[in-house]
Amino acid sequence: MPLVLDVRPVRKGDTRLGIVEDLLDSAMKMVGVDRGLTYVVPKRMQTSEKAQAKRLLQRDQDRYITDRKLHLGNNECHETTLQYRRKKNSNRTDYGQYAVFMTNASPGAITEYGKRWDIERGYKSIKRFMAATTSKDFVLRFLYFAFACLLYSVWRAVDLLVQVELTGGYDREPVVTAQNTLTLLRKETGIG
Repeated sequence: MPLVLDVRPVRKGDTRLGIVEDLLDSAMKMVGVDRGLTYVVPKRMQTSEKAQAKRLLQRDQDRYITDRKLHLGNNECHETTLQYRRKKNSNRTDYGQYAVFMTNASPGAITEYGKRWDIERGYKSIKRFMAATTSKDFVLRFLYFAFACLLYSVWRAVDLLVQVELTGGYDREPVVTAQNTLTLLRKETGIG
């Protein structure tokens, strides 16, 4: 069950590294996140990855793992692994049948990457809680997004508590739906 721990505006000139470090610092203050976590990140195929995927296709090989050094600058490197996986049910006949992931996790962790859809569905649900606006005012739009994240997190927390009370456990499918929550919010506050 993804919850939103923090939001921050992204301003011109912010680096991805700076944004991620800022959000991780914030998350660590709330839940004790360890920076030694494993990661699985899809990698855009560059020339060398495309060439490797073509070789895998010629060999009719579904998976391939290789170590890689990721250059961070300032003579710093990070040891990582590239894992190639053939996509299930791909209609492609070229190297595009393969996805490449950069990870420091075991080969089985790539399967866990599929759980990212919980996060994607979470963002889709957050949009349901956002107030409609045509304003180009960045501060207002950010406020609407942050408030929607708060409402989404409250909904998920209430659903968790209701499920635990009713069943003694938690299932990914909500018992208290977003639509029910929005309807109640409109009825009780007039918001929405």
